[in-house]
Amino acid sequence: MHKGTAKFANVQNLQYFCIIMKILIAPLNWGLGHATRCIPLIKKYVEQKDEVVIGGNGESLLLLKRTFPTLRILNFADLKVTYSPSESQVLAMAKAAPKIIISSIKDHIMLQNLLKNEHFDIVLSDNRFGMYVSKSWRKSHAREDTKTYYIAHQLNIKLPRFWRWAEGIATAIHRRIYTRYDKILVPDFADETNRLSGDLSKGGETMGAEYTGPLSRFNLCNFSTLEECKYDTVAVLSGPEPQRSKLEKTLIRQYENADETVLIIRGRIAEPPITLHHGNITLVPHIKDDKLAAYLQGCRHIVARSGYSTIMDLYALGVLDKAELIPTEGQSEQEYLAEHIKDYIKRLAPSPASAT
Repeated sequence: MHKGTAKFANVQNLQYFCIIMKILIAPLNWGLGHATRCIPLIKKYVEQKDEVVIGGNGESLLLLKRTFPTLRILNFADLKVTYSPSESQVLAMAKAAPKIIISSIKDHIMLQNLLKNEHFDIVLSDNRFGMYVSKSWRKSHAREDTKTYYIAHQLNIKLPRFWRWAEGIATAIHRRIYTRYDKILVPDFADETNRLSGDLSKGGETMGAEYTGPLSRFNLCNFSTLEECKYDTVAVLSGPEPQRSKLEKTLIRQYENADETVLIIRGRIAEPPITLHHGNITLVPHIKDDKLAAYLQGCRHIVARSGYSTIMDLYALGVLDKAELIPTEGQSEQEYLAEHIKDYIKRLAPSPASAT
């Protein structure tokens, strides 16, 4: 029997109905961002004594498994996307399309098989295309009360200039996917003038999307216990290969002869926690969120990809203004976000007159 639905309004304040539910949360394994923005949702569900099950694959699932070691883990279809080393990612994504379709079909079949044996009140998918339940299957298996939610900030697809003509087609294909879900959740502000995602999430209101407010793993961080940062510059790497490794090598070359101390967080969850030193540069595969928050707040300069989850993290910590956002080559969404956040910071900065 369905016990209720979660209250996602004002999720920036993380307010929910106190109703015991069974929830499956499954993020896409495409970098770590889809997983990190699920962390505040999982934490709040756990706090209110709901039964939470985590699904997924790869390093994003490993991150959540380490963050929530007591929760049940389900392995869904394996999908690992590799970016092109060239400037455009459109052809790389086109080549990956068969793998994405097959993994989505596998997800869909696995979910429906899972629901034959146990009940979930909510299935929450962060950009996993196949985690919905078809209407015909619901009726034939008496699963009308299972609700499927799709988390996405990019309702409008951005493509490189040469492919700009195909943006409407790509957006329509994506819409065809997420409208199979009961509800679309956009992790951004409802106020269009204040949205971190800018035009990417524009128009969601017309299709009944719910704007939850930004979702960051630092929403629930206890800043009173943060340790002091000993680095001048902190670089946070993320995203698929080979672009992640390319940026790491570029930063080492850039800073190896500098006077400042530099920390590079490599975003390699599966590697042993071994610290490497390269002169003034310290490299670590991954660090815990409380320490990461301290370093990002305490350093003078931040280098990071302009992925949306990273932007939400920096916003939650109040450090967007000291971040150098470097888009992944050929990743039009990140290129757009990098420029949008520059304008966003300028727009919100106090004028010289108001400052005096």
